[in-house]
Amino acid sequence: MAAPSSLQEQVLIEERSFSRILTLNRPKQLNALSFAMLSRLSECFFAYEEDPKVKIIILKGKGRAFCAGGDVAAVLRDVKEGDWKSGAKYFSKEFSLNYLMATYKKPQVSILNGIVMGGGSGLATHGRFRVATENSVFAMPETALGLFPDIGASYFLSRLPGFFGEYVGLTGARLDGAEMLACGLATHYVPSTV
Repeated sequence: MAAPSSLQEQVLIEERSFSRILTLNRPKQLNALSFAMLSRLSECFFAYEEDPKVKIIILKGKGRAFCAGGDVAAVLRDVKEGDWKSGAKYFSKEFSLNYLMATYKKPQVSILNGIVMGGGSGLATHGRFRVATENSVFAMPETALGLFPDIGASYFLSRLPGFFGEYVGLTGARLDGAEMLACGLATHYVPSTV
């Protein structure tokens, strides 16, 4: 089976009476955010904010990851081929989506059943409700590459109790679902089989 390539295939949409379920659909890539995914998610969030029929948005990932971050490999490939503008476009789209989600009027529930790293943290953490499971693994692995946590992480990590956010942001330490709930990165915890 070929990897989903179109906007519609990379983000699956399920319409229920008052909710929309958006499923990230690149399981072989651990749902790493492509430009197509960012574009489709942006379109959906803009449209649903103005749609009176939509009361809540549920965001989840297909496979063993919610979202492992941005598809940095694709951005790097474009840069190596001399296309610097596509990288700038990618990050502009990603950060604009994070802002839209952080200021969204309607509730968003993120089901964090699996890997939640880097750019995936931005998709999850800016939503109102973040549901962790025993399969959840949170980290900001970009720090291991010498980068700083972006996607609004300086905002949400600095609001964790004590110096926990600074620790996570500087070390890239991995947290499980229970730890995410304990420090406030998750708002709820449920078994994945429920």
